[in-house]
Amino acid sequence: MTVTLYGIANCDTVRKARGWLQAMNIDYAFHDYKKSGIGEDKLRRWVARAGWEKILNRAGTTFRKLDEADKAGLDGDRAVRIMLAHNSAIKRPIIEYSGAAGDGLLVGFDEPGWSAALAGEAT
Repeated sequence: MTVTLYGIANCDTVRKARGWLQAMNIDYAFHDYKKSGIGEDKLRRWVARAGWEKILNRAGTTFRKLDEADKAGLDGDRAVRIMLAHNSAIKRPIIEYSGAAGDGLLVGFDEPGWSAALAGEAT
C-alpha cells in the first residue's frame, strides 16, 4: 500500500493525523504544501473526486481574510485558483492511498473513516 499525507507540518490536525498513522504502523510519505507547493493537476483531481466544497478550507483564516470579491461566485475553477494562490486554503490533512483494495482519497482527519479505509494496511 502507498499512502501520501498532504498538509502543513505545523498544523495541529496534521500533527494528530501523523501521530495516528504512526500509532497504527502505517508507512506514509508526507507532502508539505508550504514547502513543496501543490500542482494544479492534483488539485483538479481532488476536486473532481471529492468536490471543491470539501477540498477548499472555507473555515480557515486564510480563506476568511480573502476579499469578498475573491470569494463571490465560487465554483470549482475559482476554488482551484484560490488554493493555488493560497495553499493554506486547502483542507488538511488529505490522504491519497492505493493498494490491493483500490485507490482512495481521505479529506480531513476522521479516525473512524481512516480506520475503515486503511484497515489492514499497517506494516
